[in-house]
Amino acid sequence: MRKTIVLWMMLVLTTCCALAQTSTTEVLFETTAGNIRIALFDDTPQHRDNFLNNVKEHVYDSLLFHRVIKNFMVQCGDLHSKHAKPGQQLGYGDYNYTVEAEFRLPKLYHRRGMVAMAREGDRVNPERRSSACQFYIVWGQVCSDARLEKVQERLDAATLGQVKLTPEMIEVYKTIGGTPHLDGQYTVFGEVVEGLDVVDRIQQQAVDENDRPLEDIRVLKATVTKGLK
Repeated sequence: MRKTIVLWMMLVLTTCCALAQTSTTEVLFETTAGNIRIALFDDTPQHRDNFLNNVKEHVYDSLLFHRVIKNFMVQCGDLHSKHAKPGQQLGYGDYNYTVEAEFRLPKLYHRRGMVAMAREGDRVNPERRSSACQFYIVWGQVCSDARLEKVQERLDAATLGQVKLTPEMIEVYKTIGGTPHLDGQYTVFGEVVEGLDVVDRIQQQAVDENDRPLEDIRVLKATVTKGLK
């Protein structure tokens, strides 16, 4: 047990060190469920700058976390959600442009707490370009070796063998958790550095058949708190 705790602490420290080296900007999301602070990675400059611009233009103010799947992720950024009626299906509100994919494996991957942009499916979006405004925060699950083997098979099929889980990634997925089946297909561009407990509360909310929370969870205000303002 002690060995597991020490390993987990080492992984957290490693993550924090990597973050300190690659992030110069942070944004704060004040929500009805609590505050979430997100660091944006310099390794993904197009996504960083697009997200910062959205925040500075107050795009996210008053939007809902419109799609929540327990043990998977929480999603925000649908432009139609600001004035959505109760029970209204959401997920289609976006700008008329996309952002070029910036995959940075094995450095940036879908471990718990990472932030990535949503996108349309491969059939209509083979370049896997990102949404202009819709993003999600990873929660995921702790994975077994057997599950990770199946995930690797799925990744091989989806990426023609281009995405391989490294031993370091596997260890994190086995101890901290995440959504490894999304690696190399959705751009990871940030990480929650404060408020992961808030993300946990959101991902546990009861939802309707469209994964919209039965009780609205809204962004009150998003602001740039560090870096380029």
